[in-house]
Amino acid sequence: MYAVRLHEFGPAENLRYEQVAAPVPGRGQVRIDVQASGVHFIETTLRAGRGVGPHRAPELPVVLGGEVAGVVSALGPDVDRSWLGRRVVGTLESYGGYAEQAVTTIDALHHIPDHLTAETAVAVITTGTTTLGILDSSNAKPGDVALVTSAAGGIGALLVQALRHQGVIVVGVAGGPEKVRLARSLGADIAVDYRDPHWPDAVRDALKGRGVGIAFDGVGGTAGRQAFDLLAPGGRFLLHGWSSGAATRITTDDIIEHACTVTWAIGPRMLERAGTINALQDRAIRAAADGVLHPLITRYPLGRAGDAHADLENRRTTGKIVLIP
Repeated sequence: MYAVRLHEFGPAENLRYEQVAAPVPGRGQVRIDVQASGVHFIETTLRAGRGVGPHRAPELPVVLGGEVAGVVSALGPDVDRSWLGRRVVGTLESYGGYAEQAVTTIDALHHIPDHLTAETAVAVITTGTTTLGILDSSNAKPGDVALVTSAAGGIGALLVQALRHQGVIVVGVAGGPEKVRLARSLGADIAVDYRDPHWPDAVRDALKGRGVGIAFDGVGGTAGRQAFDLLAPGGRFLLHGWSSGAATRITTDDIIEHACTVTWAIGPRMLERAGTINALQDRAIRAAADGVLHPLITRYPLGRAGDAHADLENRRTTGKIVLIP
């Protein structure tokens, strides 16, 4: 089979499309003929050889990617034959997703509803799950004002949709006119370009003096700090990433001055309502099947995984990046 392997840490062009041996499923595992494989920003950092939080840089050579959707084509020992031929989506135990075939345990798999594409399923299995977990942590209520940075990104675009579905007033912050238009088309009541240094003033004017009650920050850096400074007293600031390359800098003095709550929304906190990751994944798939979540998808052929990484790092993509074998 063909896969994209990394032999040396470094730039995106180090990702090589090459033939490798097909994986063999072990006990309790199945092999999936991959129809869509998800890409995450964190994988660009791991590719460069830098660990992120609990994620250490992988041993080389490695096939990156941790989520796939496709059809079960082979079974490991003790796996019921009813799995054969099923359309499934799931996460992998470590890596191996940037490939034509991948192996994972049946406990990590979910059935793909008939009317859902493999691309949509893989776009929500982790990104949609994370979005719903972050949203649960926010305790957003109808009529609240919520600001979403990277509103045309994978998580940001889904947050805009889910918040609007809950009756929340949404301020979408995105980079560039095209992404601003996209954020508005997703349902953002107010959409602004964070490349404009005066965008916070535009938000204040549009809100007519009303402050932001909740801010979702996946960008960090200057834009994240500007979003924090828009919080009304008693507001909530939820961090879930730093696509700018640096997390938003907030001190205890800042928190006291704003009388606000700051939360790192990724990790165990996401499961406080759902209980288990599988339950949260089920919710995400149902939300996509019911039309509540419409993930934006930027598609690349598997062989162009390096281009996908480069475009993601340079913010030339919208929504979720999906590789198609």
